[in-house]
Amino acid sequence: MVSPRLSLLLDGSPPSRVAVYRPRSDADLSALKGAEVQIVQGFKPDAEAFKAQGYEVVTEADGQFDLAIVAVPRAKAEARALIADAAARADQVIVDGQKTDGIDSLWKDIKKRVETQVVSKAHGKAIRFSGGDFSDWANPGPLHLIDGFTTRLGVFSVDRIDKASEALAEALPAKLPARIADLGAGWGYLSRAILEREGVKELHLVEAEAAAIASAKDNITDPRAQFHWDDATKFKPPHLLDAVIMNPPFHTTRAADPALGQAFITAAARMLSPQGQLWLVANRQLPYEATLASLFGTVDEIAVTGGFKLLHAAKPLRRAATKL
Repeated sequence: MVSPRLSLLLDGSPPSRVAVYRPRSDADLSALKGAEVQIVQGFKPDAEAFKAQGYEVVTEADGQFDLAIVAVPRAKAEARALIADAAARADQVIVDGQKTDGIDSLWKDIKKRVETQVVSKAHGKAIRFSGGDFSDWANPGPLHLIDGFTTRLGVFSVDRIDKASEALAEALPAKLPARIADLGAGWGYLSRAILEREGVKELHLVEAEAAAIASAKDNITDPRAQFHWDDATKFKPPHLLDAVIMNPPFHTTRAADPALGQAFITAAARMLSPQGQLWLVANRQLPYEATLASLFGTVDEIAVTGGFKLLHAAKPLRRAATKL
């Protein structure tokens, strides 16, 4: 996050050129009024929100800055990489985050290298420093931590195959419909399994995280695959689809948010033809059945395994399957 702690470190005098790394769309950037601000954000919904506000938005920082602000992400390795890039590009760096984001651990690591100024407020910290060598924290680029797949910092399940996606891949039928979307495709594990089935002629990989879609392009070279850096809940395919297959996310922060998965289900119903089918996997406790029943003519639980439920729905109801 980027919080009101920021204004306490700026003393009412923002620098002229600022980079802000990975801020959420609800970030408080009022302390930067009057500055030239570049937003560095690879998550499509947040990127679009800042574009709508008139900010310059890029997926990777471009240029040098008077100040760089890092909104701490959940993954420590990604946070370190962002701090390294910020320190290499800016005269001053501010790292802002909550205790639940690991800001205290980062502060301990940072102050071993440089002198810091810290503001603690609202269950978090903003840390200001200049200089220092953080080159050993730099982003390593494409990673090869999983046999046969490429990932990058910032993607979900960066160093292992997600168990839920693995369960769904094993449960899919040997033959699938022709035109399919994988919503929230990540770095492409499930999509590769889909393309191995008979009958598939077209697969749309829809993923909101730029680093994940870049990894998916490395992992899948099949000409039937089409890649979309997009918000799955807003994605509009070129035509109605025969099937949607997905392992939908259920949080954007550390707190579970079932409404996100429900939004994926609603979007899937909208994309499908009248005879379309949906396969999805979810944690057993997530309340998706009522949403599915309101949007599809048939809903079945096809398996329960390892804490996950595998669901199949078909025949989206007329009110859901509106024209694109």
